[in-house]
Amino acid sequence: MKQISGKKQTAACLIAAAVLCCGIMAVVDGVLMPGYAVKSICKIVLFMLAPLGLSFLCRDVQFREIFRFQKSGILLPLLLGGGVFGVILAAYAIFRNVFDFSGIAASLSQNAGVSRENFMFVALYISFANSLLEEFFFRGFLFVNLKESLSRRWAYLISAFAFAMYHVAMMIGWFSFLPFFLCMIGLAAGGMIFAYMNEKQGSVYASWLVHMCANFAINTIGFLLMK
Repeated sequence: MKQISGKKQTAACLIAAAVLCCGIMAVVDGVLMPGYAVKSICKIVLFMLAPLGLSFLCRDVQFREIFRFQKSGILLPLLLGGGVFGVILAAYAIFRNVFDFSGIAASLSQNAGVSRENFMFVALYISFANSLLEEFFFRGFLFVNLKESLSRRWAYLISAFAFAMYHVAMMIGWFSFLPFFLCMIGLAAGGMIFAYMNEKQGSVYASWLVHMCANFAINTIGFLLMK
């Protein structure tokens, strides 16, 4: 099989992989709406096979280095993650009487089959496994390789935009327009911050810790709403 060569071709393939994977997941989340287990399996298969397949077709696509563990760089992400956890919960406490958050619980129950009985399992999966999978795909695979094949600026913009757009289908119906729009901006900004952290640390573990804490906070809010 002929390998992909050239930076432009590699960048085009990376962007196509991101569009394809996010597009398929948008259909799964917004149209098919299977149970959470099926949805998770679809995501794992897509977000793992696309990077592995492209690395096989293109020698320039690499992601092994981003799993190097550096103990010295863990403290700052942990502190930042704790801060993010507190900020998200504080924002919910402040704005829960301003914006209607009831759509979150309804969407989780009706569209994803999440209930109080399986909520703890889903919350643990989202916090630990799902956050690592997203960091691997959007930062470890997409950002790192776009930076090498395209440019640093475009790598930040494209990976952050893809990260935000990926969440659109699953969050439709959660909020009214304004909080939804603010969430999209926050996700894009978060994607850039995560990419910056990984760039400085040289691995996905830095952003994973912060992402994990953010998911813990969101899951806590979800649990409160499902009472």
